[in-house]
Amino acid sequence: MSEPIQRDISRLVSHTGQMLLQHGAESKLVSDMCCRLGEALGLDSVELSLSASSMVITTITHQHCITTARRCPDRGINMRVITEIQRIVIMAEKGLLDKDAVKKRLGKLSPERYNRWLVAIMVALSCASFSRLSGGDAAVFMVAFVASFVGMLVRQEIAHRHFNPLLNFGITAFVTTLVSSLGAMHQVGNQPYLAMASSVLMLVPGFPLINAVSDMVKGYINMGIARWVMASLLTLATSLGIIGAMNLTGIWGWL
Repeated sequence: MSEPIQRDISRLVSHTGQMLLQHGAESKLVSDMCCRLGEALGLDSVELSLSASSMVITTITHQHCITTARRCPDRGINMRVITEIQRIVIMAEKGLLDKDAVKKRLGKLSPERYNRWLVAIMVALSCASFSRLSGGDAAVFMVAFVASFVGMLVRQEIAHRHFNPLLNFGITAFVTTLVSSLGAMHQVGNQPYLAMASSVLMLVPGFPLINAVSDMVKGYINMGIARWVMASLLTLATSLGIIGAMNLTGIWGWL
């Protein structure tokens, strides 16, 4: 294999790993996909070093090494991108795609997202359902729905403007708790405090926490700790937003 071809394949492998890491893939999956793609395209081996916001990849063929580093800023969790990349790698392994075809398909990948109003409605329904399952009546359900819906719109708007995620979670928790506390203030429903507790469940960082545990269990200790710390900071920001809203309204019912 000539050096220019190895460089092209190295760029494809690094781009693949970068996209996976940016969109929420666990470290083991990032490592496996990069190694499998490199070997499918003719490399002897691929070595990776991952960190929370960057990666270093070394490709090896006939004792010749090429090392490249890539920044991996967070682009938000998107399982469609991760699934499509896995399909591309599998097709390359089966010989259905060559280097140029892989490059073309990777270039066409984009993080398609659901309609923002549909997302807000479904998130609001899920949070309101938690209040219902916990014993709240229809009035509590509606308060939780409205609070979660408003909070989700705020969260989407802040994310659209690329603010820091910690600021996003804090402000969203503040607004959501502020809206839901109106129900408790006017004693709406049989258990108005359930709406306050249920409406902020959309801010639980479940995916980062799962990835953090998965990384540590599978031997990627540094990545696991980094993700665990980020998830903990998001939880702290959410808690500060909730406490700030409760302190403003003077309603501390469910704490």
